Amino acid sequence: MTTRAAMLGGARPADRALPVLAAFASLPVGAALGLALYRSPPPLAMAVAGGLGLILVLALALARYHAAVALGALLLGIQVVEPSPSDGVFFVLLAVALATGQFRLSAVPRPVVAILAVFGALNVMASIQVVDPERAIVFFGTTAYLALFAIWLAGYLTTRRRARLLLRAYLAAAIASAVIGVLALLGVLPGHDLLTESDRSRAFFQDPNVFGPFLIPPVLILIEEIVHPRLLSARLVTKAVLVAILLAGVLFSYSRGAWVNLALGLLVLGLILSLRGGVRTIAALFAVLVVTAGVMAGVVVATGSGDFLAERARPQTYDTERFSGQRAGLRPAAEYPFGAGPGQFESVAHISAHSTYARALGEEGYPGLLTLLALLGFTLVAGLRNAVAGRSTHGIGSAALLAAWCGLLANSAVIDTLHWRHLWVFAALIWAASVRRARP
Repeated sequence: MTTRAAMLGGARPADRALPVLAAFASLPVGAALGLALYRSPPPLAMAVAGGLGLILVLALALARYHAAVALGALLLGIQVVEPSPSDGVFFVLLAVALATGQFRLSAVPRPVVAILAVFGALNVMASIQVVDPERAIVFFGTTAYLALFAIWLAGYLTTRRRARLLLRAYLAAAIASAVIGVLALLGVLPGHDLLTESDRSRAFFQDPNVFGPFLIPPVLILIEEIVHPRLLSARLVTKAVLVAILLAGVLFSYSRGAWVNLALGLLVLGLILSLRGGVRTIAALFAVLVVTAGVMAGVVVATGSGDFLAERARPQTYDTERFSGQRAGLRPAAEYPFGAGPGQFESVAHISAHSTYARALGEEGYPGLLTLLALLGFTLVAGLRNAVAGRSTHGIGSAALLAAWCGLLANSAVIDTLHWRHLWVFAALIWAASVRRARP
């Protein structure tokens, strides 16, 4: 078996320097976790259970590394608290990967590493004048952890088997979330009030506006799998039923941002698949969309949700507050050269950001906004190149990944997505494909 020394000896210079970089990056992550526990200490029973859980996850990661990865992906469907259960699993996996030389910095494009480093440096520079230092450490620690997580995930996805494992686990989490969310909204689950918010599905997420978008990427991947089967061996009817279940979850989240996300994703996916496959592909795609739309219409009629759906589609009274929050990002950017600091938007602007771009502008200034746009834009271009070249992520379709990324970018204009775990998951999937030279 390859030893750790041998692996490191054959690594690229960037990978050999990774332990040092990771040590520096882990400082804000550790500080954030410590402060989070200090500010909100869990009950003794929960702390003991959490400690035992981490020990069990570590044992699983050492004995069955891939099973631990699947567990982390399955737990992505539980985002009620922060740090979430999936964060605990992935943090252990990151530590094991670093200790065994399985963390590969070269697995992502060099510009991504450079942009992330610049963004991290801007966060540190912006922290000089923060109003709430504890909030700054926790927020920046979460950002640093997610950046490390995305780099690790891109390096992990080196085979078709690993891509299938991740996809199946994420799909299982999404299907379970959609079923729980819809059944809770219908009132047939015990404790359904805890799984809904203002007559909207949210399942085990803090917000319906996060729950809905979480379900959209697997919708797009399944549709591409229906047209061009690669990783999933399920029958066409099964895939179509899964698409309908996920779409029901998106619909009943009643998130207008999620609806725009889905519409744009379907548009991009349909355009790419149409350009690739000709008349037959267009007909298959059209048939899938017509059937699923018919199912959704039937669900709306059967549940009597038409009036509420029409109400949600109209402008809401809090939209004024939402757009005021986005404009509020200009004030700290004008007052501080590098913004108000990580996590300080609400303290300075006295209103929620309601936009990833507004948060970056307010917290890291114009340099931070430009850096974030560079990261998102580079990933978009990489996804487009993958789609044009037909370069999948070991079987996960490039058209669906590009469509999912376009939808996420649109969603980011109306809600803060910087700490959405699935945003970083799909960035990593695109990065992993972009460094591959050979077409699958």
